[in-house]
Amino acid sequence: MKNDRQAMILEIIEKEPVDTQEQLQQRLKELGVTCTQATISRDIKQLHLVKEPVGQGRYRYTVSSQRSRLNVADKLRNIFRESITSVDWAQNIVVVKTMPGLAGAAGAALDSMNIPGVVGSLAGDDTALLILRDAAVAENLCDELKEMIK
Repeated sequence: MKNDRQAMILEIIEKEPVDTQEQLQQRLKELGVTCTQATISRDIKQLHLVKEPVGQGRYRYTVSSQRSRLNVADKLRNIFRESITSVDWAQNIVVVKTMPGLAGAAGAALDSMNIPGVVGSLAGDDTALLILRDAAVAENLCDELKEMIK
């Protein structure tokens, strides 16, 4: 239901200028989807919609140019929460413990983040090592990862 509604929202804003949540709610109702303003508001946030000017003081909803980057960040947080069991550091190395078989995925996710100061990574079955330039960078990254998996 949610995915269908959000797909309809994307289709609506692509085809016509919509500048208020009420207009969006009305269009959905015309298409047979009844929902609350709070639901519309959550959908707008989850879809990363923003208002852009269209001239003459008017605006319309559109998909943020940052959407794909933000979606990747959300997915990485979910992967971390589900797979990482602990994070610690020693000197310039961050040790990431995962559920069995998931260290490679966690390592690949971390590699894709292009974290400043990371020299490289190595992953086994349930442990990934991140080699950093110095201990201070390792400690900061460890703290950030711990915060991310809370």
